[in-house]
Amino acid sequence: MKIYVDAEGIQIGRLGSFVAKKALEGDEVFVLNSEKSIISGTKKNVLEEIINWRKKGGKSLKGPKVSKYPHFLLKRMIRGMLPWDREKGKKAYKRIKCFLSEQIIPEKEVIKLKINKPLKFVELNEICKLLG
Repeated sequence: MKIYVDAEGIQIGRLGSFVAKKALEGDEVFVLNSEKSIISGTKKNVLEEIINWRKKGGKSLKGPKVSKYPHFLLKRMIRGMLPWDREKGKKAYKRIKCFLSEQIIPEKEVIKLKINKPLKFVELNEICKLLG
């Protein structure tokens, strides 16, 4: 079954847990408007945390690899919520597709999660502009 989820104004952690659960159940999940998802916290703290995450790799080819594109960064964050060391986690990861707002038009109706926004938050798009 195909599920379309609108990520606009949704916290990445809550969105990621919903998407990971549906992918583990065997559904193919399409996340739309991934650049409009939010991370709670101040812009300074969030950016500092992601930059430190990027620096862990150093000059090695191993990683961690952190993208500067919002849809790839969101998919990488969702990957952290899957059991990556098991076969079912890797299969579920292949069922998750993240898109920017203008990349795809859904065929069916889109699920909009109803979650309250935190007081301090940053959109994923703003963070990726500062990383690039």
